[in-house]
Amino acid sequence: MSSYLIKDACIINEGTKTYADVLIKKERIEKIVPNIQTKENVIEIDAANQFLLPGVIDDQVHFREPGLTHKATIYTEAKAAVAGGVTSFMEMPNTVPAALSQELLEDKYAIAKNVSLANYSFFMGTSNDNYDEIMKTNAKKQDVCGVKIFMGSSTGNLLVDNALSLDKVFARCELLIATHCEEESMIKANLAKIKEKKDVLTAADHPIIRDADVCFESSFKAIQFAKKYNTRLHILHISTAKELQLFSNMLPLKDKRITAEVCVHHLHFTADDYVTKGNFIKCNPAIKAAENKTALWEALLDDRLDVIATDHAPHIFEEKSEPYEKAHAGLPLVQHSLQLMLHYVQQGKISIEKVVEKMSHAVAECFQIKERGFIREGYYADLVLVNMNKPYTVNKENILYKCGWSPLEDFTFNATVTNTFVNGNLVYGNGAFNESVKGMRLKFNR
Repeated sequence: MSSYLIKDACIINEGTKTYADVLIKKERIEKIVPNIQTKENVIEIDAANQFLLPGVIDDQVHFREPGLTHKATIYTEAKAAVAGGVTSFMEMPNTVPAALSQELLEDKYAIAKNVSLANYSFFMGTSNDNYDEIMKTNAKKQDVCGVKIFMGSSTGNLLVDNALSLDKVFARCELLIATHCEEESMIKANLAKIKEKKDVLTAADHPIIRDADVCFESSFKAIQFAKKYNTRLHILHISTAKELQLFSNMLPLKDKRITAEVCVHHLHFTADDYVTKGNFIKCNPAIKAAENKTALWEALLDDRLDVIATDHAPHIFEEKSEPYEKAHAGLPLVQHSLQLMLHYVQQGKISIEKVVEKMSHAVAECFQIKERGFIREGYYADLVLVNMNKPYTVNKENILYKCGWSPLEDFTFNATVTNTFVNGNLVYGNGAFNESVKGMRLKFNR
């Protein structure tokens, strides 16, 4: 393994900007000081006029393997991730077969070990009838990111709509529970109501069918279960102003038992974009009216929303091109999430320190990830160099997702990810990949 010396970087870490050199040896950050001189054999990287950030940790992705590999694979999507500065990911259980047993869960880890350029963890899946398998995950507190419950809108038998099943899991699960919160019965009622009035539905109907009440009722239910048992609950992809009343900024993150995630597409798009994007921004929960986006930004900045993620969910072009009711829901975003947030830094919407907090530090703290998420001596060298003055336009030629498209196509960022280190390996540098070393299984301090 090569050693690296990053020279003259502007380091964004723990709320500060610091100009320093960083020495990387044997997977880790060995030294951070203003001027490192060494006679050792190191590869120097000139980082003058660039920002050095801790690698992004995305706590919600769908990489589709096993079973849905016509859409994506762990290899292709992890490669796209590192090109975008995402050095670690946590992947969801709705593959085929779904990760509803310990054996199926470990099968996914085995695939990632051989092919993933990024670090990885996988959520244990939940159904109405796999309680015993879920409880076995308690013994893996240091090896598994958490348990995922789809309280609405999933495929196969992953939908958990039995109150007794939910009560048992919330009562006895020792790991973080992450929830997709949409009330399925309300979705069905809204759909029936709108179909009485319209023969043909379009993507613009999506936020009407999956409205704010659908999300609020389910999130409220999850929080009631969590409060009943003091369960560690993390609600994914908050998309409505109404839900924000359920979350607080009165405690530091380390003391919160209930936390919330916001996704980049809910911070970027609004319901007005269905006119031009149609099904290509159809996702669950839905992108909603502009006042929700405004409220999400406010809550992100005042810390009611704790982390930023993507819910990266690729589908092939043909699946998104179907009529609305058949078109698959989900967007591929993991390659461009950091650039999108840096775009908003340059727009004056958020500070770069806050972006790093919400995409790296807070994710590591929220999930208690061991020795990652910060630029600290002794931590794993998961690092990203960004040139804020190097324009980058998303197009077919540079999209790395297996599905081959992006809802951000033709969008030009002013910032470009130039280098990504994963465990001290320069995995991505100036458009080229080094695939000789794979990522690691994430470990947790629990």
